[in-house]
Amino acid sequence: MRYPVLYLRSRRVPTALIAAAGGTLLMWSTVAAFSESPDADVTMVVLLVLLPAASSAHTLGGPDDALERTGSRRWPPLRAAHLLTAFAVIVGLVSATLLTGARFGPAAMVVRDAAGLLGLAALGAAVLGAARSWFLPLAWTLPALVFPFAGDSVVGRVLTWPSQPADSRAAAVTAVVVAVVGAAVYAVRGPALRDAA
Repeated sequence: MRYPVLYLRSRRVPTALIAAAGGTLLMWSTVAAFSESPDADVTMVVLLVLLPAASSAHTLGGPDDALERTGSRRWPPLRAAHLLTAFAVIVGLVSATLLTGARFGPAAMVVRDAAGLLGLAALGAAVLGAARSWFLPLAWTLPALVFPFAGDSVVGRVLTWPSQPADSRAAAVTAVVVAVVGAAVYAVRGPALRDAA
């Protein structure tokens, strides 16, 4: 087998793709069947972006975390490429709904949230390990959806950036900072080592 196939299988990428595509199809069909408006609610858009981001989080580490620290491969470029590919898949899956009768958008919000949530997942992988990396995007997103902020405070817009409107500058800056920091820490450090069983 060639290296890319082995890499994808060791990272459980096919399983993550099936989960992300299946979850997207399920949420899309739910909105298509039960919503009176063709445009999905902001909460549904954020949850739809969160689903594939959390699904791809466990692909940020392989079966042997210590192997990445000792292998002869140049891991930082490979990790960065992995994150960029996951970002493209998430944006592609969600943006495909914009061509249908149940639209999850706007596209700028999807791109912003995908970048930020994937950055949080990457940071979670570097700090908590790949198995628990889904926790950071979930822990930031759910309170932002449960307690949405509509005031003029910059701090409030920063804390609830996933659910802010697409034209919110504070939300965009926060998502970019989280994405860059998470990607940089993960690319350089890799997933946190798991304790031996």
